[in-house]
Amino acid sequence: MIKSALFALSIVLAAHTPVTAAPEGHMTWAVHFSLAPTFFDPAETPGLITPFLVLYALHDGLVKPMPGKLAAESLAQSWKMSPDGLTYEFVLRQGVKFHNGDPVTAEDVKFSFERYKGAASTTLKKRVASVEVVDAHRVRFKLAQPWPDFMTFYATPATGAAWIVPKKYVEKVGDDGFKKAPIGAGPYKFVSFNPGVELVLEANEQYWRKVPSVKRLVFKVVPDEATRLAMLKRNEADVAYSIRSELAEEIKRTPGLTLKGPRGGFTEWIAFIDQWDRKSPWSDVRVRQAANYAVDRQAINNAEYLGLSKVTATIIPSGFDYAWSPPVYPFDRAKAKKLLAEAGYPNGFDGGQINADLVYAQLAEHVANQLAVVGIKLKINPMERAAIVKASQEKKLKNMHRQGSAAFGNAATRIEAFIVSDGMFAYGGYPDMDGLFREQAAEMDRKKREAILVKLQQLMHEKAMFLPLFEPAFLIGIGPRVAESGIGVIPQHNYSAPYEDVTLKGK
Repeated sequence: MIKSALFALSIVLAAHTPVTAAPEGHMTWAVHFSLAPTFFDPAETPGLITPFLVLYALHDGLVKPMPGKLAAESLAQSWKMSPDGLTYEFVLRQGVKFHNGDPVTAEDVKFSFERYKGAASTTLKKRVASVEVVDAHRVRFKLAQPWPDFMTFYATPATGAAWIVPKKYVEKVGDDGFKKAPIGAGPYKFVSFNPGVELVLEANEQYWRKVPSVKRLVFKVVPDEATRLAMLKRNEADVAYSIRSELAEEIKRTPGLTLKGPRGGFTEWIAFIDQWDRKSPWSDVRVRQAANYAVDRQAINNAEYLGLSKVTATIIPSGFDYAWSPPVYPFDRAKAKKLLAEAGYPNGFDGGQINADLVYAQLAEHVANQLAVVGIKLKINPMERAAIVKASQEKKLKNMHRQGSAAFGNAATRIEAFIVSDGMFAYGGYPDMDGLFREQAAEMDRKKREAILVKLQQLMHEKAMFLPLFEPAFLIGIGPRVAESGIGVIPQHNYSAPYEDVTLKGK
């Protein structure tokens, strides 16, 4: 009798227990740049959003932006700051494993931080006095002094420092071996990588948050924009990144295809690399101002982004905390020529080259053509993305550089990477601005800190350090098989994410 009752109860419970469907099908992204193994390792994350196209799939962070929350608990189920602001303690989610079956522990967190060498690594290592393993599931960060931006620099994709890798595996295979066969704790596992061709990932059905819907993700490297669009039309790609100009118009006209244009935390600009070389014309602020007046940003916006981007006068996204919006330079060629004449260049000069990621070489050409009208002659130097990022980090580029960043953070994180003298992408700096940056980092009063950061941004504008262009609309084509692309789901993130949430129709 008891056995019969238990058997009946088990049937009732089974009927009410939700069954998670196994992952099915495949989804293909046509990616606009060549993927590189450096993007597979969180330790090498630059102050750019590029690697997070892969990291959100392969890896997981203690805390990371997710739908509806910019600082969502992930591998850490909770965290707290001590009243004096000197200690941060993270409690890890139990039962979580890396793709090879190793448990995620506090040792992995400590190891991942200590081997981190990407964006803001110098700042982080200088301000974190120690990382202590309390027990297998608790880790404690002790700061040298209170730092209001610790969580912004550590636990958002302003850096990759809080994205966790398996200590035992990395120590076994080494850094190069890890990039060849990365193992993480994310929703997808590494299957294969053919450089210049494709990256293939497969669903991790033990992922702690949920079982992914799609079985296999394929990221195809397709540098040619027209080819990406053709693949989308033929259902050879489900998502095609960076489709601009007339091709974006074609997506809008094609039945079954959808054009999306998230803006997020993306800004792009031209950097005056030679402004610290006193022999260069670019060292004169009047020349840099002239260049700013000589460019018709709205015309470029209309030509490249269908007018959907926001013209800007700063490299700091308007939605960032502590952002200050300077007045936009009006398009005024007469004023540009007047400034050039005052600087001693009435007939213009040879400005060298604009270095540009291949994806944005056409945009750089628009800028060069407009500067040529006022006498500034430039050549375009297009490079693969991984190569130009490496060259910029190593300070090997000359003259000018079309830069951009869609990395998360606030005004301070963007300034740290591109403005401060020892920033990852800075070719020089100004002592007064470096001093203000150090001052704001230690200021615990929010209003006082905001005033310092605004002053910093005002100096950036007064010195005309950059030729700011846009907060671009990152134009993306979505194919007819897609139910949820993940585009625009996480605020400030322009790529698909979280990948465990993407779905195909009929699923």
